Amino acid sequence: MNDTFLPFGGPEIQHPDVETARIVVLPLCYESAPSYGSGSGDGPYHLTTASEQLEFFDEEAFFEWGQLAIHTVPPLHFSQGPLKSVLEMKSAADRYLAGGKFLMSIGGDHTIALGPMLSAFEKYPDLGVLQIDAHLDLREKWNGSRYNHACVMRRALEAGIKTIVPVGIRAFCKEEADVVRQHRLKPFYAHDITPMDDYWMEAVVCSLPDTVYMTIDLDGLDPSQVPGTGTPEPGGLLYRQLLALIKAVGRHKRVVAADINELAKIKGSQVSETTAARIAQKIMVFCAKR
Repeated sequence: MNDTFLPFGGPEIQHPDVETARIVVLPLCYESAPSYGSGSGDGPYHLTTASEQLEFFDEEAFFEWGQLAIHTVPPLHFSQGPLKSVLEMKSAADRYLAGGKFLMSIGGDHTIALGPMLSAFEKYPDLGVLQIDAHLDLREKWNGSRYNHACVMRRALEAGIKTIVPVGIRAFCKEEADVVRQHRLKPFYAHDITPMDDYWMEAVVCSLPDTVYMTIDLDGLDPSQVPGTGTPEPGGLLYRQLLALIKAVGRHKRVVAADINELAKIKGSQVSETTAARIAQKIMVFCAKR
């Protein structure tokens, strides 16, 4: 990957001082033992490059989101084992969450969610997690590691996070189904979500506690919306559905941190990274702005 790295929104948007910033963007360039397609380790580069092309004025909020004091820190790369990498990510998140920042982590495969999620849970013991995903990610081990992208939410449960609300789920194994029953999780399966009715969004919001961490695996969206992801699954959420849910959660809950993961660029196309950047922008406007 080219060493050139742009801050989110480009240099014009970059707030000069991380200590006085309101929002910190944390790029986590991590990918280990992917299940299918690869390339998510370079995801932060592609997402922030695309973000420079966004208009600085949000068309729904009628607000210049560039005024939100956003500071993007230099991208972090990881060469050690999965567990050590997760701990390093948590340590990085600790610094910014302890300072009261809204933390937007960008990856990277879904493993990048675990460190920031655990950091937020330490600071906010009543934390609940909204998980946008095609997969449950509840395996005990995958591709030789307990800290693989397919195990992220299993580790979150073991850490003591009691409320996890998965949305868009449409691919999992029997082992994961057993964990759902054991922990009495109530996923919102993709086949129960219709583009013609948003009634399910109210149920999602009501399932969450007051304090929320939002993790968005881009394969939660339908591949027609984001084709550039490692494990695409047909029948996912539409962009407008996801945006409506983000707005509803931001309106009723206190979202303290979020991540976007599993972006894998398709050569010759800018659709996936542009959509991912827009999702990050919308989270900042409708969740972090509050």
